Amino acid sequence: MSYEKELAAANKAASLAARLCQKVQKELLQSDVQSKSDKSPVTVADYGSQALVSFVLENELSSESFSLVAEEDSGDLRKESGQETLQRITKLVNDTLLSDGSFSVSSLTTEDVLRAIDRGKSEGGSHGRHWVLDPIDGTKGFLRGDQYAIALALLDEGKVVLGVLACPNLPLVSISGDSQHSSHDEVGCLFFAKVGAGTYMQSLDGSSPKKVHVSTTENPEEASLFESFEAAHSLHDLSSSITKKLGVKAPPVRIDSQAKYGALSRGDGAIYLRFPHKGYREKIWDHAAGCIVVTEAGGVVTDAAGNPLDFSQGRYLNLDTGIIVTNQKLMPSLLKAVRESLDEKNSSL
Repeated sequence: MSYEKELAAANKAASLAARLCQKVQKELLQSDVQSKSDKSPVTVADYGSQALVSFVLENELSSESFSLVAEEDSGDLRKESGQETLQRITKLVNDTLLSDGSFSVSSLTTEDVLRAIDRGKSEGGSHGRHWVLDPIDGTKGFLRGDQYAIALALLDEGKVVLGVLACPNLPLVSISGDSQHSSHDEVGCLFFAKVGAGTYMQSLDGSSPKKVHVSTTENPEEASLFESFEAAHSLHDLSSSITKKLGVKAPPVRIDSQAKYGALSRGDGAIYLRFPHKGYREKIWDHAAGCIVVTEAGGVVTDAAGNPLDFSQGRYLNLDTGIIVTNQKLMPSLLKAVRESLDEKNSSL
């Protein structure tokens, strides 16, 4: 399978969703933020992005049966209290489709939008094809005006075969050893990869794509490290113990979302560590697109025991402790440092 048509549709869907999200982030009003039952903020952009990606994929790939595993559902929007938000989402989706000009649909109704959002209820699994979407990965970063990503991947028989990361606030030049902001840099990157074909990056406004490759650093002392911005998302003290063992000199670069996978795929840093707090279950949409973007750029993504990530088990990943990402050369010493640090942590409990 070449997946050429699917990749073109995914790039289009993610780019349009990024356009919608940029608009919302620009005019972010307090009233746009609701609270889901787990108290994580969710915005009109999350819903709008999911509706848009769902609609674009189904339109572009109309001949295929369509399954989408995604984060949001329309439950709150169907309530009386969600009507105003729903109207706003519907207008945003219609405005974005209109601005693209390539869709012949007249305006989508609120019911069309609810239906598009709810296509994301698929459970995924090891058979058939499933699109996997995080409509805004890094909602807290989005709300702060920092990094976030629209992350879209395709599973075929349980394997990730293509992935797209739209990172509207990521500079087109390297962020290694630098802050994630640089006022004079052009921002907005689209990373895309399909199995066996490498990873490419282009600007979100459509410059010609260039092939990217992970860092070739072999010396851990020269490696720089990415980790989650939010301490709640990763055990920063464990990461610190691991980097000490490796001899990493540079302080960690902390950014939100799968933008880390994108930055890593082009060599901005050499290592990404994610060790969630006990009891947290990783969802497939938080890693599927990032995983193929890094591996097709020559990197390695495993759990803490060195096993490849398995996306065929439904909506969640069954993991040993955490996720580690680096290049082929650094992986053996990184795995050793991870094991030693975990043993020390467990023996001190």
